Amino acid sequence: MLKKTVLNAAHRALDARMVDFGGWDMPVNYGSQIEEHHAVRKDCGMFDVSHMCPVDLTGADCRPFLSRLLANDVARLTTPGKALYSAMLNETGGVIDDLIVYFLAATRFRLVLNAGTADKDLAWMQARAAAWQHDVSIVQRREGDGALGIIAVQGPNARARVAQALPQAKAVIADLKPFFAAEVGQYFIASTGYTGEDGVEIMLPAGEAEALWNALKAAGVAPCGLGARDTLRLEAGMNLYGQDMDETVSPLDAGMAWTVAMKDGRDFVGKAALLANGQQQQFLGLILRDKGVLRGHQKVVTAHGEGEITSGSFSPTLQRSIALARLPLGVRVGDSVDVEIRDKRLKATVVIPPFVRNGKVLIAGV
Repeated sequence: MLKKTVLNAAHRALDARMVDFGGWDMPVNYGSQIEEHHAVRKDCGMFDVSHMCPVDLTGADCRPFLSRLLANDVARLTTPGKALYSAMLNETGGVIDDLIVYFLAATRFRLVLNAGTADKDLAWMQARAAAWQHDVSIVQRREGDGALGIIAVQGPNARARVAQALPQAKAVIADLKPFFAAEVGQYFIASTGYTGEDGVEIMLPAGEAEALWNALKAAGVAPCGLGARDTLRLEAGMNLYGQDMDETVSPLDAGMAWTVAMKDGRDFVGKAALLANGQQQQFLGLILRDKGVLRGHQKVVTAHGEGEITSGSFSPTLQRSIALARLPLGVRVGDSVDVEIRDKRLKATVVIPPFVRNGKVLIAGV
């Protein structure tokens, strides 16, 4: 049986097209995926992301625990509310999950895990805490008592519309810097979006989520499904776990080297493997020049060897097919490469993602 978020009934009331997304019954669109995509780029839209898993860490050893657990360095988190994006690696340097960690106090952090990896993530974290004998409590907030709903509101008008629905948080919403969070009563409001647009994510008691969803809709926020979320994050050059990286892929080969703090003298799980293996491939973007659609797992043929598309789709903003791909180290930006689609080879140009951020196309010559 599929798992349901607290907003499942609200999606069905809007006649959303529902799909099985990693064991969760989730909306892929509410009519037009293209219109939902454009709503976020030009105005604002909202997504149910309550399938994601918030985890609260408390205890005297929170910081040393996270310092060993994550590839990025939580020592960078010195201001309450500041967030950090990081990979959590296995011993061979593969990505168990990519996550966001929020620093709330010396003895209190919050992590947000991917939906499909949450169970294995929690088991891994509990095992590490026990092995290292750290004083840290790890409590998931997705299910059971204390469960949270999560609604992401994204787009150039997102903050203004959220302030309409949550007037008590208006000042906090207006002042919230990128990659920060603030607590306003029962609401945890963060600015760590996944679309390349401004906006906020709101975590709140699960029982209050549907009322907020309806209030946001009344304020003019367009409900958006997983389809638009995927094309938006692809245009923004943001990785998707399970496609762009997994337990077999190094963050160095997944365009995530900027999230790995290697030079601070700190040891962390997977560091030795990263040092031993180095970077094997590079992570770049492609724009298809011929007619067709780029998709994951298509072979990319270059003058320096073969690569593979990890995520690909039609870009509603660029009106072209685009992709993220792992390519040989010798490939350069601007190179022309071939993508094998069925029995044809189609031409594509290598670019540096992101393709679109804050409503602006960032790739010249499109």
